[in-house]
Amino acid sequence: MVSEKQESLLSVDDAADSIGVTKQTVTRLIREEKLPAQKVGNKWVLREEALRDYMRDNNLVPEPKDHGCLMSEKPGIVALSFFSGALGLDLGMEAAGIEPLLYCENDRKCRMTIQAMRPQGALIGDINQYSATEILQMAGLESDAKVDVMFGGPPCQAFSTAGARRAFDDARGNVFLKYLELASEIKPTYLVIENVRGLLSAPYAVERHGQPVKGGALHVILRKLEEAGYSVSFNLYNAANFGAPQIRERVVLIGKRGESKAPYLTPTHECDGQHGLPPWKTFGEAVGDLKARPMQHTDFPEKRLKYFRMLKEGEYWKDLPVAVQRDAMGKAFELSGGKTGFYRRIRFDRPSPTLVTSPTMPATDLCHPTEDRPLSVEEYKRVQGFPDDWRICGNVADMYKQIGNAVPVALGEAIGRAIIGDMNGDEPDERFADFRHSRYRLTNDETWQAPVAR
Repeated sequence: MVSEKQESLLSVDDAADSIGVTKQTVTRLIREEKLPAQKVGNKWVLREEALRDYMRDNNLVPEPKDHGCLMSEKPGIVALSFFSGALGLDLGMEAAGIEPLLYCENDRKCRMTIQAMRPQGALIGDINQYSATEILQMAGLESDAKVDVMFGGPPCQAFSTAGARRAFDDARGNVFLKYLELASEIKPTYLVIENVRGLLSAPYAVERHGQPVKGGALHVILRKLEEAGYSVSFNLYNAANFGAPQIRERVVLIGKRGESKAPYLTPTHECDGQHGLPPWKTFGEAVGDLKARPMQHTDFPEKRLKYFRMLKEGEYWKDLPVAVQRDAMGKAFELSGGKTGFYRRIRFDRPSPTLVTSPTMPATDLCHPTEDRPLSVEEYKRVQGFPDDWRICGNVADMYKQIGNAVPVALGEAIGRAIIGDMNGDEPDERFADFRHSRYRLTNDETWQAPVAR
């Protein structure tokens, strides 16, 4: 008979599975005496209580296993969320009235966040491991159930202008194709795809072309959606136009089954006041009442911090004394382009620049306007629209990454409102027919030119 004492002991593998790290990491934590353990024979074992204490102290929850929907009552609109991350898009959709039955996310720390904040929804991992039938089952739906909305932002690195841009030849691009395949089988009335601006120009080889052509990836996506029975509207949207205190431009495609297209999103704010809307929300408005609260943040290394101390609100490396610019920039000094992200202090009276996964990366610095530190996790949450009490699991770096990768909640709500309005038969507001959603040209389904004949 196994004693109660023996039952409470966990192996290194068990601990690694629970906290979402490798067993080598657990062994290191034990040797550094950060995780209490003892040796039994030649193996380390841990008490459950010690592991619980470690997870509490390090903002972790046990990594959840894939599980079905636990909701006792199903929402009136049947929706499924993919590439869910920290649930920024989901929170926006919820605010509009669209609550998903299922979340799909493979990242361990994001899965912990989802489990901590939305444990009743179904949760699945690798999208490639599930069929359409299995996904519906996990969501608590019959195999022939009508799904109203599928939404998600497939990993964008394959299309980012900052990356190698391998599009569908990248494993992350392939999950994009899997998402489209599932949509063609599940047949939601509306299909939402959120992605980076680079999707508009990402090269890919298409029929009758031996070499990749600019915009080929989007051409492939549009063709597949058309073959699946969708009419597609898309645009490049600045989240600031929907109430986010952040300049963040993202492509949003909305596929609608049938011959009619979904409308463009309706703005709520604007930069220049031409349409009588309120001005963009500023960083100062978003974070003004956080001053007295404790802040979690990383720090700039001292060798860089000394240059930040020379800069005022809204300044960047070119505002440093000329004599120190080359020393501050190092090899980057010789790079072409504006390099506006180097040694950048943001402004209180403007929306924040696009949040990135770390505010201390040299080319995309996000320094507080007046304090000698990066933006804090709490400020990141305000800028993206997460509630103050929204738990993001993991350490500070994990939190920055999850929040920085998220869709601004305000943009998600605008997407949800557009879909709800179209469901209700609302006509688009003609006041915004000429609204400039982005600073770029040729960025919507009416003006974007496919590189080859459709």
